[in-house]
Formats: sequence, structure tokens, C-alpha cells
Amino acid sequence: MLLDTASLYFRAHFGVPESVRAPDGTPVNAVRGLLDFIDRLVRDHRPDHLVACMDADWRPHWRVELIPSYKAHRVTEEHATGPDEEEVPDTLSPQVPVIEAVLDAVGIARVGVAEYEADDVIGTFTARAKGPVDIVTGDRDLYQLVDDARGVRVLYPLKGVGTLRVTDEAVLREKYGVDGRGYADLALLRGDPSDGLPGVPGIGEKTAAKLLAEFGDLAGILAAVDDRQAKLTPSQRKRLDAARPYLAVAPKVVRVADDVPLPDVDTALPRTPRDPAAVESLAARWGLGGSLRRLLTTLAG
Repeated sequence: MLLDTASLYFRAHFGVPESVRAPDGTPVNAVRGLLDFIDRLVRDHRPDHLVACMDADWRPHWRVELIPSYKAHRVTEEHATGPDEEEVPDTLSPQVPVIEAVLDAVGIARVGVAEYEADDVIGTFTARAKGPVDIVTGDRDLYQLVDDARGVRVLYPLKGVGTLRVTDEAVLREKYGVDGRGYADLALLRGDPSDGLPGVPGIGEKTAAKLLAEFGDLAGILAAVDDRQAKLTPSQRKRLDAARPYLAVAPKVVRVADDVPLPDVDTALPRTPRDPAAVESLAARWGLGGSLRRLLTTLAG
């Protein structure tokens, strides 16, 4: 089981009231919410391995160089070296180091790699997996990894993590008209304002799905642009032809990497805390109470 950790703690932050606070009054709603999420996921799905995948760089420069608008609207401060600063709620930012400390003390593998997003870490773990993989994320970008033949599914939270949409290829075909392999091409054609991806003007989701059904993939669509016998409307041909510079670079931006240099880490689900003293100290300092106790009980079981 691979967790898109930032996606989940953002959901926890907005789903758990800020009145949930540490003894000193600091909000810990995202911390406790995430621990409750993980507890529920482990109880319901019993994974053998669990990795909390992190955004070491939420907006890698190599993606921005290809498409400068990539996530640009979320930047609060740009840096020439190192990750840009992302717009994050004031009460969430201080909770992230606490989340990291608690995961480390419990012994849940936590992996982020410089110059890569959590999606890329997830993509690489998925590519290397020898068995089924469940990816827990509220980000549709990771639908591109869904693969029935390999047992790769996305568990998409609809409400907390108590209600998850189990997304396999049948769900993707019904909802989007593509399978996992086709989802990245669909996404780059239609664009995604939340990620600053322009897409091809005039090519929405339904049109993109029809083009992919007709021509197979992005390469097939671009070949059709050059083939006057291909079934494209004049406006589609014109729009796709004009978008060639974008379509030349978009695949590298949209497709998750599967070759990230992952550290050597023990991903086995921990049965006992890695650092019991740190767990006790963190529980007392941040008032994590029942959330942490429940998770430790579930892991021990």
C-alpha cells in the first residue's frame, strides 16, 4: 500500500476541525486525521507493506522547464535552488514535521526523493512491485498507474477514508473511456487547471477520449493529424497541429516517473513501534491520544 501522504493530510486538515489541538493550543487536526486514516486503511486492507510517499519537491524544476505554468498558481516564493514554496494553510505547515516525526517513531516507511514528487515515488515503487499494489490518493493523476493485469488499483477517498472508490480499469473505462495506460494521454490532452496544464484548446475530456478510442494513443493521434485520410474534423486537426510544441513536452510532465533512485528502506508493516520512547514523547507533547493508540493497536494485531 502506497500513500500519497500530502494528499491525505490535506484532506485530514480540511476534514477534521481545527479545534482538535495539542495541550499548548497548537492545531493537530491534520496529524490526528492522518493517523486515523492510516489506522482505518490498515484495518480494512491489511497490507503487508506500507509506504508513506512524500513530496520532497512538489514542483520539480525539470517539469517547470518543460511547461512553465506547471503548478505556478500555487507558488508563494520561487527559489533558484531547492523546491519552490507552496501555498499551504498557515495551520497546516507546522503540522507536517510532526507527521513526519510520528511516522518515523512508529516505524512506517516514509520516502521522499530530492527533485521528485510523491507521485514519482509511487510510480517507481509500483513499477518495482512483485505483487498487487493499492495506491491511496485523492489525486486523479495516479489513475495512469491502474493496471488490472498487475493488480494495481487506486483507492480514492470520497469521504474521509471510510468511503473509498476502488478504481480499476473497469471504473476508468466507464468514467473516462480509457484504461490506466490511456489516462495520462487523456489528462494531457484535456489539460488540468489545478496543475497549470493548458491542454489542447478546444479538446475537452469527451473529445480526448474519442480520439484515443479511434487512434489508440497520443502518437496515433499525431500520426492522424498528418494523414489527410484520418477521421479528424478540420478544427481538431488544426488545434492538434497548433499544439505540437506542448504535446512534445507534456508526456514527460504528466506521466509519473518510474525510475526514481529510491533509498533502501524497510517497507514491511511495523508490528511494534521503532522508537517507543519517541512515540510516548510525541503523544504527550502533541496530545495525540486515542488516534495514536488506535493505530498502534491495529498494527500490533
